[in-house]
Amino acid sequence: MNIEITINNKEILTPPGKSVLEVANDNHITIPTLCYHKDLSTVGSCRLCIVEVEGWRGQVTACTLEAEQGMRIKTETPAVIQARREILKLLLQNYYDSDLESEPDQNEFAEWLKYYQVKPNHTSKLEMRYEVDSDPNPFIWVDLNKCILCTRCVRACAEIQGRYVWNVGYRGFETRIIAGADTDLISARCESCGACVAYCPTGALDNKMSRNLRFPEKVVTTTCTYCGVGCQVDLNIKGNKIIEVTSNPNSPVNGMHLCVKGRYGYDFVHHEERVTKPLIRKYLLEGTERPNGRGEWIETNWDIAVTFTARKLASIQDEYGSDSIGILTSAKCLNEENYLMNKFARQVIGTNSIDHCARL
Repeated sequence: MNIEITINNKEILTPPGKSVLEVANDNHITIPTLCYHKDLSTVGSCRLCIVEVEGWRGQVTACTLEAEQGMRIKTETPAVIQARREILKLLLQNYYDSDLESEPDQNEFAEWLKYYQVKPNHTSKLEMRYEVDSDPNPFIWVDLNKCILCTRCVRACAEIQGRYVWNVGYRGFETRIIAGADTDLISARCESCGACVAYCPTGALDNKMSRNLRFPEKVVTTTCTYCGVGCQVDLNIKGNKIIEVTSNPNSPVNGMHLCVKGRYGYDFVHHEERVTKPLIRKYLLEGTERPNGRGEWIETNWDIAVTFTARKLASIQDEYGSDSIGILTSAKCLNEENYLMNKFARQVIGTNSIDHCARL
């Protein structure tokens, strides 16, 4: 049975067991968050989502507050707004980013600073506490000067990727995010999946390959080509070139999760040696004797390539039998495509000699 609560004088029916923040999100009511993410466990550490409940003393975090029958909640009272501004000012005390005001839409933290009119240059420290780009990982850029200890990276690594690389180390003013036992990412068994980057709300973690190539002209959603799982990715395009691959949170297969190949292995698309058309050995196409070294490749069209391959397979089958032909499929194909290759091998060619490169 649904329960009824009121948020900003709007009566809402909702299933029991949801937090006030989840109910608000379901009903398109904006409550600011930094440490919260719908994919991750709830910690309520940043306190930016505080709200007021009628009849309750003080303010409470909406992400940890379970909605109860009859609750009357206010999300934008003057007291709440002022408290959120003070929270943002406190978070800025140990935050340093020289580009924060010049690129205000770069991260979630900057967006809420802008929304609540908190000026970084009035409150933030003017010196860096940590080395910029402090980790040798070839894909993940680390700048702990921008970290607000929201622990989204820690939870993403543990709960999404299952690697437990990121941790919280030290105490008091020296508390910071560390990799492993305060070592570098690779030594801490990081798989470079980039989940921590995808969930970081402040820019403390970023993608090295695209760090200076922000603001794409368009975003194209497509399917990753590396395996048959079918993960969806967003290609960030600028100047007709992929500058970054980001997670698509609406993907039914993977959500925000990607592997290292899916997130960072996109430079082959524009590589000068990439094959974009079918190639056939020149002597085969011309029907001449095979030269030493098998001769040069020449470009052709798909009709010619497919017809030539079909004729060659048929001639081998006629002369040597079906079991003289073996089929090797690819992990870059969809499951459905590999299923069709299985049918092709067993029913068209007539052989059981089929294997898959993913198990080799």
